[in-house]
Amino acid sequence: MRITDEQVKKLIQAALVPNKEVLRNIEEGNEDELSTCFTNMCDNAYEYAFSNPTQLMDTTRGTLFGAYNSVTGYFQNVRNYKDDEAKVKSLLLGGTGQLRTQAAFNLCADFAKKGAEGLLLN
Repeated sequence: MRITDEQVKKLIQAALVPNKEVLRNIEEGNEDELSTCFTNMCDNAYEYAFSNPTQLMDTTRGTLFGAYNSVTGYFQNVRNYKDDEAKVKSLLLGGTGQLRTQAAFNLCADFAKKGAEGLLLN
């Protein structure tokens, strides 16, 4: 399924949103109210989505799979962890990486069923 660059950005933001306050700021267009940490995380995932060689292949570029892969790729390949144990906890043992990639999966499933209306942010 195809997805636009702007929809990828919104999907990344929705998947990485840490709380309702941040979600409200995004929905209301208050981007200047977002924390630097959240903004950097979204920017890094978005950059991964459009620059990593695996994201530029025909099977990922501009696809819903590519949008999902941008979030999983960020946590697996871009984000810095204190050590390998912290990375495993984040990705596999209910940590931030696992929670956010599950959120991305759920958003992609909703997008596949409902189109752009499936995103929390329209």
